[in-house]
Amino acid sequence: MKILLVAINAKYIHSNLAVYCLKSYAAKRGIEVELTEYTINHRRDDILMNIYQRKPDVVAFSCYIWNLEFVQDIAADLYKVLPDLEIWGGGPEVSYDAEKFLAKHPEFRGIMKGEGERTFCELAGLYQIYGKEAVNKLDECHGIVWRDPKGEISQGLPQAPISLDEVPFIYEEYENMMPFENRILYYETSRGCPFSCSYCLSSIDKRVRLRSMELVEKELQFFLDHKVPQVKFVDRTFNCNHRHSMAIWRYIKEHDNGITNFHFEIAADILNEEEIEVSLDSEVKYIEIFNIPDTEVRMVDIIMFFEEKKKFLV
Repeated sequence: MKILLVAINAKYIHSNLAVYCLKSYAAKRGIEVELTEYTINHRRDDILMNIYQRKPDVVAFSCYIWNLEFVQDIAADLYKVLPDLEIWGGGPEVSYDAEKFLAKHPEFRGIMKGEGERTFCELAGLYQIYGKEAVNKLDECHGIVWRDPKGEISQGLPQAPISLDEVPFIYEEYENMMPFENRILYYETSRGCPFSCSYCLSSIDKRVRLRSMELVEKELQFFLDHKVPQVKFVDRTFNCNHRHSMAIWRYIKEHDNGITNFHFEIAADILNEEEIEVSLDSEVKYIEIFNIPDTEVRMVDIIMFFEEKKKFLV
């Protein structure tokens, strides 16, 4: 069975960390899949033709707010030209209400809910073992919502969260990081968010898990040694754990190569003086801030101070 992971990014300079992690996690467990990336600026017919020419048996789309309409249209057309194709989706824009999405989009076999490494690996393993008969074995896979051959929608047991130390560091797997040349690199050291913002899907998972600093320091050094221009942390609230954020900022400060800059998303209302001091002195070039209480004069002072240093993106 040929399994194809598909990412449709907002711009060429963006890369999709998720699909690379899924591919790498599965490969380390003996399951080989293919991966392809496009952008929303590509012609839809060109993407459709390219996927069709690859002749996949299973396609899994990474779905986000910027590409969902794009993905839906391509999936519907793929189903017309490849009626035996198994189409799956994953990501925040489809997993939070998967049953409703599947009811509206009959071309999709199913949705992977939550973090995908273990779920995708289990799903791809079923297809490799059973081929097309995997549709009758989907109840063995955790973390999915699927449509059975009779058209009935079922939801499996939830997937247990993995240790972040199990998540592959994808960049060292590619010689000279060729797939990421002239592109922004994304990096993750935590998952979950302690806040409960009603407008944000990250509030669904309130458990915060951290990648060990032993791995983080090694991987930061990889970026620095390769003189990567910019690394964007995708941690939902980078500074929710003071010890973790300070350890990373100190390492960057002590090993600054004069080239690589780092981008973080932080909650301004939990910043302390030590974090402000270290971030000013290090190669932390961009800090995107949120959770700013309107009544806190201190937050306004912090923003104005950092704006003068060209460090904050508000």
